[in-house]
This record gives sequence, structure tokens and C-alpha cells, in this order.
Amino acid sequence: MKRPAVYIVANKRNGTLYTGVTSDLVRQVFEHRTAAAPGFTKTYGCKMLVWFERHDEMATAILREKQIKAGSRAKKVALIEQSNPQWRDLYEEIAR
Repeated sequence: MKRPAVYIVANKRNGTLYTGVTSDLVRQVFEHRTAAAPGFTKTYGCKMLVWFERHDEMATAILREKQIKAGSRAKKVALIEQSNPQWRDLYEEIAR
């Protein structure tokens, strides 16, 4: 389902994190998982979707992404662990 979303991908539990925003979460995370495009996530192997938040409007999703990116790593980890304490890869849940 296409709908704006903010997401965090990681290379492992407590590993490198990447925060992004997209209008198509399934496609975007698939591209991270397959290293389809050069860049940060390919370089650091960030393939696990560990957190996401859907929005009704892209503008609010972009604002939320900026808020998260401006926060500390500790705040990002807390955000992940609040809803996903095991750091499970959530891709299969959204790809159905």
C-alpha cells in the first residue's frame, strides 16, 4: 500500500541506523534489502526494517523524519525499542 512513511533500517541490533521517508515503504525497504542503489545503506549494509510510522500526508512524514534525524542516537534506539524491543526485521509484516 502506498502511503507516506518514516522508517529506520539497521544493519544489526544496536548497529548502524538509517532514517528515511518514502511514499512506498515496501518498495523502498526492498531496495535497501537488495542494495539496489549506491549510498549509505548499501555501504553499511542497513537492510533490516526495525521501525516505521505511517502518515496521511507526505509533509507530516517529512517533518517527522527531520525531527528524528535531529535527535540523538539514544532517542532513535529508544524509539525502536519502544515498539520493537527484539529488533525484529519488520519487512515481512509490511510486504504481505
